[in-house]
Amino acid sequence: MAVAFGIGLSVGTAAEPPRMELASSLAGTWYPADPNALKAQLERCFAKTGVSPRQDVIALIQPHAGYAYSGPTAAKGLALIGRSYQRIIVIGPSHHFPAQEILIVPRARSFRTPLGEIPLDDQTIDRLLKHTLFQDLPAAFEGENSVEIQLPLLQFHQAAYGGFRLVPILAGQCSAETITKAAAIMRTCVDPNTLVVASSDFTHYGPNYQYIPFKDNVSQRLKDLDMGAFAAIAAIDPRAFLDYQRRTGATICGYIPVAILLSMLDRSARSQLVEYTTSGQVTSDYTNSVSYLSVAFTGTWPVKSGPAEPPVEATLSDADKRSLLALARKTIVYFLGHDKAPSPSDLGIQVSDAMKVPRAAFVTLKRHGDLRGCIGDVLPRQPLYQSVIANAINAAVNDTRFNPVTASECNDLTIEISALTVPKPVASADQIRLGTDGVILRKGGQSALFLPQVAPEQRWDIQQTLTQLSRKAGLPGDAWREGASFQVFQAEVFGER
Repeated sequence: MAVAFGIGLSVGTAAEPPRMELASSLAGTWYPADPNALKAQLERCFAKTGVSPRQDVIALIQPHAGYAYSGPTAAKGLALIGRSYQRIIVIGPSHHFPAQEILIVPRARSFRTPLGEIPLDDQTIDRLLKHTLFQDLPAAFEGENSVEIQLPLLQFHQAAYGGFRLVPILAGQCSAETITKAAAIMRTCVDPNTLVVASSDFTHYGPNYQYIPFKDNVSQRLKDLDMGAFAAIAAIDPRAFLDYQRRTGATICGYIPVAILLSMLDRSARSQLVEYTTSGQVTSDYTNSVSYLSVAFTGTWPVKSGPAEPPVEATLSDADKRSLLALARKTIVYFLGHDKAPSPSDLGIQVSDAMKVPRAAFVTLKRHGDLRGCIGDVLPRQPLYQSVIANAINAAVNDTRFNPVTASECNDLTIEISALTVPKPVASADQIRLGTDGVILRKGGQSALFLPQVAPEQRWDIQQTLTQLSRKAGLPGDAWREGASFQVFQAEVFGER
């Protein structure tokens, strides 16, 4: 979500914060919050799986609906496993947290469910986060079912084999190029003691999902549609799978995690359709129906042939900055003339690798030295160039403090861009560095942000800064003194002369 705030300045780094614990946000809704009731439900799911355990399962595709619907299907897939794993990677789609061309992995200590605490594999997570394609955005996991729904199932099943360390990953909307890069990086993190779980439901049919490709013989035609997707999965062919999803429009919510998994696997891997069911079958009503597949992959992980593609340097060159400023200006002109966002190619602008790095950005507009609009992102949900395009438009026409910019004003505007680092928590206001850190204050559901430039421009000290920030959040001026939390970030700031 874009946010209108003040403008920012300066660069720097903050001390590494302690690792947090992620906690279940589905307990009591998607599954029971009481441990005994949850165990009883899982026991029922696993009671009649009827499969023989194997030692060579390296990956699964698993559904992620409530256990009353997809629990038995997921249990049957896990029942095929007859061994322990040191590391389990669970990758699911981000249903609610908007993100483009990134994957989200939290730098956290553990993930707690009603069945207890699962330690996170911090070494693997740190390894992934060395690549800018992977971003540390723990808030994305709040209320997200795709990863969390797998965890009590894994805890329950693996209890007989010992503990495991978890790597939870959420995938945003990703291009085929990003899928390939993500798979190459993740392939360096797997070994014979690793299980990878791609979390996905399959076709979402009916008016609730705005997908009604047929109206007769729904049960069989749904199965035909889902089995077409499985045919590409069975062939370990990510390109064919993506082509099928695009061609049919099949509403497979986790198609990107599935494509990443297929891209990680060697063609020598073997697939097995363990179970196929639908919610329509469970409820005897196909007005709206979701399909559930459990697919197992056996074999070995490919031998690592070398390191994954090295991380792209996020620092912007002078040429990058000039290109981004030109991108912002041309975007505003294009939008005012066409009423739609352009692509860089529409504007004749080349996008460098550094401009593709996921970063949040603010775009600030001034007219004759006076503020004319300032809106930006707080978190790196998309590549920097896409954030600049979106927020150039937002600053021009969606900053509610001003009337929309008109075409006749464009030549009078000057543009400034602030490319942000990821906000990190600090223990107290004493750790905020004025002129270096931007600040986010949160208290009682209210929040506000100042970019790093604000305090020096206004000649505020730390108390004045936090007093003004509290008021901006709709709180009393002294609200920052007790019960407030703070995050800091830095900004790389550049503008037109």
